[in-house]
Amino acid sequence: MIVETYSQFFLQNTGIGPGVFLMLCGVSFLGSFISASMGIGGGVLVLATMALFLPPAILIPVHGVVQLGSNIGRTIIMARNVLLAIVPVFLAGTLLGAVIGGKLVVALPLPVLQIVLALFIIYATWAPKFTAHNPGNLTFFGIGAIGAFTTMFVGATGPLIAPFVAAATSKRAQVVATHAMLMSIQHLLKIAVFGFLGFAFGPYIPLLVAMLLFGFAGTYAGKIVLNRLPEHMFRTGLKIILTLIAIRLLVSALLR
Repeated sequence: MIVETYSQFFLQNTGIGPGVFLMLCGVSFLGSFISASMGIGGGVLVLATMALFLPPAILIPVHGVVQLGSNIGRTIIMARNVLLAIVPVFLAGTLLGAVIGGKLVVALPLPVLQIVLALFIIYATWAPKFTAHNPGNLTFFGIGAIGAFTTMFVGATGPLIAPFVAAATSKRAQVVATHAMLMSIQHLLKIAVFGFLGFAFGPYIPLLVAMLLFGFAGTYAGKIVLNRLPEHMFRTGLKIILTLIAIRLLVSALLR
């Protein structure tokens, strides 16, 4: 009775019940665990799960806070491996993309956003990886702008940026650390834009704090078992889950 009372108090005005609260905390842990151990994939899992319980207009900014915490945690743990040379131009491109995306995101209807989310999840899950060769400053400026614009609509754009980061270095530690740094920049600016547009983060603070704590724990656990994971099992299960969730979003959008 006491637990239910406190849950209702902390989750009021969010439309989220205690069961969903606990589920999202667990998914936050799992998402950070996957990203820390495999370099990518956790953000899309968290996005897809949250999309089942939150409308896109709320999902994108709330998911941005969760992913900011997860990526900052990874950046801090692996700070010495970040390729700092590409950060300034990427930041400049991100500023441009966030401003343009922020002007358009509030104008799109819910079904359109749901379809965009679903198609993006399917793309990030099944599309064959493309390669980028010797990306320079102009490339990272462009991918920063495109990624920032896209993240205003779909949230987790890590799979779009990762191939360029991977092409910039042959060291896995640098890929993971630099990717985390770049995604931290994009999520931070996205949160700032949504705040400027008037999004009220207040009612979601208890959920965000809990998911951030579980995310930090998942990052730490993922680093510990980095070289011990049966990667093929995780990737197969992840693809199945994400595909089913994407289909569910498409059906929901079409029914509207």
